[in-house]
Amino acid sequence: MCSSFRSLLPALRTFTAKCPPSQICTSLRTYATEAVPEFEHKPSHYGQPLFQSHPHLLRPHELTPGIPSEEYERRRKDLMDSLPSNSVVVLIAAPVKYMSGSIFYKYRQGSDFWYLTGFEEPDSAVVLEKNASSRGYRMTLFSNGKDSAKEKWDGPRTGFDDALNFFKADDALTIKAFPAQLRSMISLYSNVYIDLPQSPRKNARSTKSLLRYLSPPVNPRSEYETVVESLSSSRRKPLAPLIAQLRAFKSVCEQQVMKMAADISGRSHAKTMRFTRPGISESALAAHFEYLCSLSGSQRLAYVPVVASGPNALIIHYTSNNQVVQDGEMILMDAGCEYNGYASDITRTYPANGSFTPPQKELYSAVLSAQKALVELCTEAEGLSLHDLHRKSCDFLRQELKQIGFTLHTGDLERVLYPHFLSHPIGIDLHESSYSDRGELLKAGMVITVEPGIYVPPTAQFPKHFHNIGIRIEDEVLVGEKHPVVLSVSAPKEIADIEGACQGLLGLEPI
Repeated sequence: MCSSFRSLLPALRTFTAKCPPSQICTSLRTYATEAVPEFEHKPSHYGQPLFQSHPHLLRPHELTPGIPSEEYERRRKDLMDSLPSNSVVVLIAAPVKYMSGSIFYKYRQGSDFWYLTGFEEPDSAVVLEKNASSRGYRMTLFSNGKDSAKEKWDGPRTGFDDALNFFKADDALTIKAFPAQLRSMISLYSNVYIDLPQSPRKNARSTKSLLRYLSPPVNPRSEYETVVESLSSSRRKPLAPLIAQLRAFKSVCEQQVMKMAADISGRSHAKTMRFTRPGISESALAAHFEYLCSLSGSQRLAYVPVVASGPNALIIHYTSNNQVVQDGEMILMDAGCEYNGYASDITRTYPANGSFTPPQKELYSAVLSAQKALVELCTEAEGLSLHDLHRKSCDFLRQELKQIGFTLHTGDLERVLYPHFLSHPIGIDLHESSYSDRGELLKAGMVITVEPGIYVPPTAQFPKHFHNIGIRIEDEVLVGEKHPVVLSVSAPKEIADIEGACQGLLGLEPI
């Protein structure tokens, strides 16, 4: 580092310290140009990327990429302010999952735990105790802490002092002390907000199959489960529905991260269109999409992609992706990445050889017309719910199909041609919450998908030239007060743009 630049560092740090979080998270990220070599340590001292170890990924005020530390504090405060006095919140991290034996999957933190803490290590827990302080609560973070012997095998962990400093805990303790501390803490409160982790062991007990009797004995119940289940039903309250209410509305910083996730996925869709050709395998297209997302900084795919060529598109969740693309077929690709903790979800349908046939173009235009009309309704001012939007999607698709020669009888649309729901909330999770209410009115700040589709089986009641064509067009939409914002705009969906992307007329290359 040259001496003239080094002399500017104190001033630069003072400037960034004064920069409001809203400016930090909405300005453009320049990555490597912001790296400060004197901060870099290999290996890192922490169990996850922080600005001190990964200045190319985070800005000074960010706890996780794109999300300032202050936002995590606000989330916790909003939750605790909503609870009655004499309340405590308990959350545990997601467990490590294994493919077989000791072969583990890439770790992903539990969504609610991550939403409130930003802490990304397994074998951890957090307890929030509501009190009368100006902060409104006391936070205790439990984790493994430093262990040089285990870190030699598994990589660095965040120490207890750093947990206090970076994650703003009032106390940081070893996870080994969690059961005893939990028993002591919850005895002091009349309202204990906690969710038991999903247990495959419990599901196995209820499975009425031969495997149930052939399985080895289950492991002993954990001390944590014993403590929690000992709580009376009047004291134990469900936590997940309360966090779901907070997660339903995306902050400006969350919107920016979701826009980046959608941009990465959208560009990968466009480049995969260019990469496609008759004779290529569906699996090669799925691999190409994932490669492009990873190259752009995505940590993982948000879900198993659908790459359905020809009649395979009639299978809504076709994920085998193991057949060969034929000339004249269309490809329905439902794929999206996860980027810095937030999912994307985009579906595009395009011709394998780069040009729509007349029937393909006609049916695609019908679905596109309905989809664009539905997107325009995604505003708070319209006063609609997801149920309302779905009913309108049926009306719009019915009108469009009649105009191109379909004679529809009762049940033809909803049971055969369009058997799925139009929309779902999206955010940290692909389907943001199982506690969302489809009857709730859309509000500004929500992010939903809009994904009408038509899947024509080869049966006599439908026009023959549309047989075995499946089309779905899906965008992510940020609900506005009066105007919606399509986050997934980077993925081509107009016919001219799709053919241009496929044929290389948009200046896109497959890599």
